[in-house]
Amino acid sequence: MATLYTHRSENVTRTWLLMAVFFTLIVAIGYVASYQTGNPGIVYIAVIISVVMNIASYWFSDKIALSVSGAVEAKEADFRELHRMTENLCIAAGIKKPRLYVIPDPSPNAFATGRNQDNAAVAVTTGLMERLDKTELEGVIAHELAHIGNRDILLQSVVVILVGAIALVSDILVRASFGSGNNKEGKHPAILILGLVFLMLSPLIATFIQLAISRKREFMADATGALITRYPEGLASALEKISDYHGSMQKANKATAHLFFSSPFGGDHDGDGVSDRHQKTSWFAKLFLTHPPVEERIKALRG
Repeated sequence: MATLYTHRSENVTRTWLLMAVFFTLIVAIGYVASYQTGNPGIVYIAVIISVVMNIASYWFSDKIALSVSGAVEAKEADFRELHRMTENLCIAAGIKKPRLYVIPDPSPNAFATGRNQDNAAVAVTTGLMERLDKTELEGVIAHELAHIGNRDILLQSVVVILVGAIALVSDILVRASFGSGNNKEGKHPAILILGLVFLMLSPLIATFIQLAISRKREFMADATGALITRYPEGLASALEKISDYHGSMQKANKATAHLFFSSPFGGDHDGDGVSDRHQKTSWFAKLFLTHPPVEERIKALRG
């Protein structure tokens, strides 16, 4: 039977497996591009890029995620209540207190990042602190602490860098393949076509991996967060308020979207003025969501 402890252990294994998959994928992209252009040196470049990006994703992904989101350090003198609340929840969760950051943004949201408990950080928006009451804010922070305790943060942070690397490398090599003036005589047309298809689909494959990883872990973090606070209704109520906010974050970014408590692009993705929480989400649409549908998360908490 799966437990939180097996989930944590699996996350460490999956992190290394994911890094290996992305390493292989970038090298494969380089190989296809070298075949397309007739330049074997591209393979070596792809290997170097893959190694560098894996190292960067492990050591610097938290700093990059915080910088991209516009987060600034939440000094205890200015945010005493936030620090006190987080410290109490950390005691209940049995984890070390993370570094705290604030994102100057009216959109209510939060995320956790870092390699492990010793290097973890939690960032919350000013909008989150303004719109939620105490029990709701505790629910959201507990959810982010759950990501730290469940060892989700390394996996999620690594994905930010590697997905971006796949998209960037693929785009460069697709342009090189189409624009190359190298002689392609003697190369089978079917192989050329398959190679180009692979190059163009690689970013999509990487994105699907990113989305699938994120959705599964949100349910686990909700459950763990509810155990930490012993009050599932606080987190459920926070989800309702946050999903009813239609505006997107000022620095919303697809590469970091899966890190956040809820989608940084707001609760009304289709622009019809109605929160997506009140609309049924098709199975196909779910494939492209960075988070599980809010109604499913609320139902699970209240069930």
